[in-house]
Amino acid sequence: MIKKVLFGFYRFILFFSVVGFVISCSLMLFLNILQRDTGIVYTKENIYFAAIFTLYNALFLGLIFTVFDFIRRKILVQGPVKKIHEFTEKLTHGDFKAQLKPIRIGEYNQIVADLNQMAEELSSIETLRTDFIANVSHELKTPLAVLQNYGALLEEPNLPEEKRLEYAKSINRVTKHLSELVTNILKLNKLEARKLHPILKNCNLSEMLCECLIGFESEWERKNIEIDFNIEEDVYINTDPEMLILVWANLFSNALKFTPDGGNVSVRLKKDGNYVSVSVSDTGCGMNEATMKHIFDKFYQGDTSHSEKGNGLGLALVKRVIDILGGEITVESTPNVGSSFTVKLKTN
Repeated sequence: MIKKVLFGFYRFILFFSVVGFVISCSLMLFLNILQRDTGIVYTKENIYFAAIFTLYNALFLGLIFTVFDFIRRKILVQGPVKKIHEFTEKLTHGDFKAQLKPIRIGEYNQIVADLNQMAEELSSIETLRTDFIANVSHELKTPLAVLQNYGALLEEPNLPEEKRLEYAKSINRVTKHLSELVTNILKLNKLEARKLHPILKNCNLSEMLCECLIGFESEWERKNIEIDFNIEEDVYINTDPEMLILVWANLFSNALKFTPDGGNVSVRLKKDGNYVSVSVSDTGCGMNEATMKHIFDKFYQGDTSHSEKGNGLGLALVKRVIDILGGEITVESTPNVGSSFTVKLKTN
């Protein structure tokens, strides 16, 4: 309160000084011109009276200007600032659904629009964060419960050796699933936070696809899946090989996972001018349109029958990597027929 009073007094003195200086200078100039033109000589009493009168006028005008400035600031500055402050206080306390009404006084509408947009984005981010935590908790809870159950079974004193080995293998499988989940979460977090930056190198994409697909040889042989590999030789692109291998690994893994025994998986590589396109197709269960709309969302799994083999992060990782590398990915799918993912990248 004292600060406000002192600040108001300071504004009054400032206005008074400016107005007094202007009026005094104007009056002295007027008297000087009048004396030169009329030849009238002013006495000390007249000049003293004029100075006192000028001082009172300056004081009165300064007071008027101060009151006018106070009202102006109250309406044009303090009122809108108070509304904006109350709105930001709501945001600070987590009320991201709050909206600031348009301020018709002054040039505040752009600020209001920006703040409302920021609130909407914060609300969506908060929703994503809540969903992410819920999904991670759900994904961790199930394997941890399995580990706890198998651990309790292994404590049985008279447990047969065969059962012990079976439980140990199950524990190993679940821990591997947990490890992959945590690794994918960390990778996805770094990609979304832009903490991973591509290190571009001139790579042989043809060899990269071959080497990556060979890593899944045991899988396609176990399921007796026919591989149709049709790629152009010695296709070079300027890209980050480690990031791109993550893309192919996830696409190949999904194709083999969703393709039934005796099915077919095809890989195509084609160069077209300054672009290359890689297509990975399968003869699996396919997807409907509703599933395809969310296929790149985190933790989304359209076919729950295969949920134990994944965590719904693979295609989310693929989409983030492709975006960072400046490419695009599209998907075509027909239920009970199969799916085809196509990645398009620049060669340089």
